[in-house]
Amino acid sequence: MDLLTAEHVTKRYARHTALDDVSLAIPRGSVYGLLGPNGAGKTTLIRIINRITAPDSGRVFFGGREIRPDDVARIGYLPEERGLYKKMKVGEQALFFARLKGLSRRDATARLKQWFVKFGIENWWDKKVEELSKGMAQKVQFIVTVLHEPELLIFDEPFSGFDPINANLLKEEILALRDKGATVIFSTHNMSSVEEICDHITLINKSRNILSGRVDDIRRRHGANIFEVAYRGEESALRQALADRCEILEGAAEESLYRTLKLHVEHDDEVRGVIAAVNETVELRSFREIIPSMNDIFIRAVNGIL
Repeated sequence: MDLLTAEHVTKRYARHTALDDVSLAIPRGSVYGLLGPNGAGKTTLIRIINRITAPDSGRVFFGGREIRPDDVARIGYLPEERGLYKKMKVGEQALFFARLKGLSRRDATARLKQWFVKFGIENWWDKKVEELSKGMAQKVQFIVTVLHEPELLIFDEPFSGFDPINANLLKEEILALRDKGATVIFSTHNMSSVEEICDHITLINKSRNILSGRVDDIRRRHGANIFEVAYRGEESALRQALADRCEILEGAAEESLYRTLKLHVEHDDEVRGVIAAVNETVELRSFREIIPSMNDIFIRAVNGIL
């Protein structure tokens, strides 16, 4: 069942169309990647979901009904442009934001202490925000975003400025929140992160939704029937055996006992014959399809060559 859907959402600013008839459906309990180049319309859509602005046309549904102002309390939003009050103490400011989310001081303090320990910043409770590094400040903002345990979490470039260790910590926490029942919208330019944590994606380009679906399905759907074969034997004999069956793209230097060839097989029903020809000619070690990365698909889609 979908937690959030957008139907034919359009938003214009003067002569600029930020969103043009965008529709998407975000399944409950998933990590949903919202992708696109700068200026594509991602942030505008996020602001509409958060009711910071309203669409000119189209509708957004949350939990099966049209979204209402009080639904914002069920959403946690970490924007790309972040900011904390530099002169306030860290714990004091975190409590302030937690109270705005409806938590009692007692509950907020208990939850914050747990999160501060988990993120290794418990000693910074009485420090001023201006004393924090960028990464530590972002940890505080992440904690405040998730503290009230919202049904929907929206992270806009959450790994920006993090070193690999802390970025991995955040990834693990995002996946743990999903496993506990939260639905996550994850807006990013980092395609490797998409493959690691996203279940579904929508790619917005020039204000329009140009690609949506499950990550695994999209990668397979946009494969080009490219295969890699690892073998031991005479390359010349193998090339001759495959000459009329497929296109040989490139070979590779011998690694250990085995060589590799990349092949393009035009039709799916020809793959079995190619495998048989390889197996009859050389010692076949492996035969695998090369699935395009989300980065490859992103570039091809934005350039209009999918």
